[in-house]
Amino acid sequence: MATHKTYLVISAIGADHPGLVNDLSRSILEHGCNIEDSRMTVLGGEFAAILLVEGKWNTLAKVENALPELQRSLDLTIVCKRTGARAQGEGKLPYAVDVIAMDHPGIVNNLAGFFAERRINIEDMATTTYAAAHTGTPMFAVHMTVGIPADTHIATLREEFMDYCDGLNLDAVLEPQKA
Repeated sequence: MATHKTYLVISAIGADHPGLVNDLSRSILEHGCNIEDSRMTVLGGEFAAILLVEGKWNTLAKVENALPELQRSLDLTIVCKRTGARAQGEGKLPYAVDVIAMDHPGIVNNLAGFFAERRINIEDMATTTYAAAHTGTPMFAVHMTVGIPADTHIATLREEFMDYCDGLNLDAVLEPQKA
């Protein structure tokens, strides 16, 4: 018989300094829980993290009770919420989307709109800006994973997406997600 896993999503943000990941992860471990999935990065001068913590209901309660002190001692703003296991993407095909363009406002919104109109879920997204080699031109890159309904004609979707991106002067790729 499969056991029902319980989860806590923790979001934390605060001024970046060495040791934050160590202190945050140690507290979770000491309370008998495990970080099952996470995204952590520095945005501007702020450390930002979102963690999916797995544990028994009572060990998750211990983590929840420890968060106010952790928030104070690490000078973080922490929010948490209980959640269940992620529903399996039945009938969804995982595809990777990569877009690079000269940086300008609206790129993320345009891409999100394209997929939302087609009822395609954006499951993961990371963006970054950087200076182009040699010219220093401000560039913008997006990498996302989308869940495409299995009954979608992929060749048609890919053609529509490429035409859409060409119209916005975005260099794009839509391909099956590699394992």
